[in-house]
Amino acid sequence: MRQRHPWQVWQTYLRFWILCFFLGAIALCLPADAQTLRPYLDRAMDQISEFYLDNGMHFIVMEQHQAPIISFLTYVDVGGVDEPAGQTGVAHYLEHLAFKGTRRIGTTNYAAEKKKLAQLDALFERLQATRDEQQREALFREFVAVQQAADRYVIRNQYGQIVQQAGGVGLNATTSADATRYFYSFPANKLELWMSLESERFLEPVFRDFYQEKEVILEERRLRTENSPTGQLFEAFLATTFRQHPYRRPVIGYREDIENLRRADVERFFRQYYTPDKMTMVLVGDVDPQEVRKLATVYFGRYPKGKAQITAIPPEPPQTASRQITLELASQPLYLEAYPCPPPKRGRLPQL
Repeated sequence: MRQRHPWQVWQTYLRFWILCFFLGAIALCLPADAQTLRPYLDRAMDQISEFYLDNGMHFIVMEQHQAPIISFLTYVDVGGVDEPAGQTGVAHYLEHLAFKGTRRIGTTNYAAEKKKLAQLDALFERLQATRDEQQREALFREFVAVQQAADRYVIRNQYGQIVQQAGGVGLNATTSADATRYFYSFPANKLELWMSLESERFLEPVFRDFYQEKEVILEERRLRTENSPTGQLFEAFLATTFRQHPYRRPVIGYREDIENLRRADVERFFRQYYTPDKMTMVLVGDVDPQEVRKLATVYFGRYPKGKAQITAIPPEPPQTASRQITLELASQPLYLEAYPCPPPKRGRLPQL
């Protein structure tokens, strides 16, 4: 079991967002007396059910029939702490690429596109290994030409267009040090469409637009960290707070690591960690748990059973004295302070 550091205690509470939202709404409308509140709490718990598929995938379902809407959350127990040395940012990179489609979504001819993607990867390797400027310029021109050829097969944002045309809203994702989350909402009659789309994009993803997305991520890093006094302070703060633990590394990754990442690195990370035993699917809304179980068996039951991966995380040495860092930047004064506390258990969404 991986050990979480107290700095990330707040992330534990995100796992209970479903219960907190619903139960919090009840608490605002009712007296604080525990006995008065108990029937409502019991009723809320009665609305929640869960099950596991044979491959180990976990489903949590909460029935709320007030409106014909279902909100979905795919929770994957993998984040920045799981990244290999020298590949910081790969978990966040994978989150971006998960929206690029599959062998059937996002392309007009996957067989032809696949050949071009392989050529791009080979050219990138040659560019990385070549130091001669004239050779690099020639290789870069060839790289651009092959990239343009690959782009002719791409239907950009087709996954998002399918979701939007079917009435979906809120399509997005987040990556943290401990987990990756994908979420959006659909009209209640689109349950099977969600099952089909979500199962396919993690069953046979195609990490197209890899090199274009690298520039997007590098720009995100420039905006949020390198050109942001707050971002620079927070990155330096984490590096000072932790000496060994991967929490010292930024989730978005270091610039050099992002620049050197290869498609094969992302594919290897995906195969290692995006296994059914690390995934929890949460559905909240106008939904029938029995229908969810039936459809989940059809769509997500296709996933082969994965072997649990254990990330070896170096223990953080005991802190025996205070640490501090001061940055002089063009900004208003900002102060950060952290204290150690007992670490909670880390894992996928807990069994109810």
